[in-house]
Amino acid sequence: MNHPEATQMALKILRDGSNFNWIIIPVLVIVLYIYFNELSKKNYKGVAAGLALYMIHWFYEIFNALIQHFSGHALWTVPTGTNFLILVGVGIEISLMFSIAGLATSKLLLDDPKAKVMGINNRFFFGTANAALASVLEIFLAKTPAFIWVYPWWGAATVFVSVYIPFFVISAYCYDWKPAIQKKFIGGLFILNVAMLIVFGAVLGWI
Repeated sequence: MNHPEATQMALKILRDGSNFNWIIIPVLVIVLYIYFNELSKKNYKGVAAGLALYMIHWFYEIFNALIQHFSGHALWTVPTGTNFLILVGVGIEISLMFSIAGLATSKLLLDDPKAKVMGINNRFFFGTANAALASVLEIFLAKTPAFIWVYPWWGAATVFVSVYIPFFVISAYCYDWKPAIQKKFIGGLFILNVAMLIVFGAVLGWI
C-alpha cells in the first residue's frame, strides 16, 4: 500500500460508523471497570499515571491530524482494520488501549521512587523500557495494512524517542507527583485537547 493511497483510505473512513462492531461496547465497559476497580482501592496514583498518558496520547493524535491537514499526510495513519476511526491516526481500539496503558505499566513501579534498577532510577527505567516495548510492537503493526508509517524517516527509533518516551516516562513520574500537580497536569491537558478538538475539528473541520 503506498502512502497517498493509505491517506485517502483513512480519510474515507474517518468517523464513518459503517464499520462499527458491538465488540467496542464490552471493551469500553472493561476499561471503565478497570478504572472503577482502582478507584475503589484508592489507587489514585495509578489512576493519575493512566490519565496522564491518555491525555498525552490525545495531544499527539491531534497534532498528527493537524500535520495531515497542513502537509497532506500524517506521520502515521490507520487506513483499515478499525471499527471506528476517530482521527486520521487513531482508531477506537488504539485509544482504548492507551487509556489503560499508563495504569497498567504503573504496576511495575517500585514502592520507593528513588530506587534504582541496573543503576537507573526505576521510574525512568520502566518508562523507557515500556517505551521500547511499544516501539517494537509498532514495528509489527507497521508491517500490516492497518497501520502505516507515512514518511521513510519516521520509524521505530523516532517513535521511541519522540512519542513513547514522553508517553511512558511522564506517566511514570506523574505517579509520584503531588495530587495538586497531577490534577493541574491532567486537567490542563484535558482542557487543551478538548479546545483543540472543538476548534480544529468541529469549527474549522481541519481534523
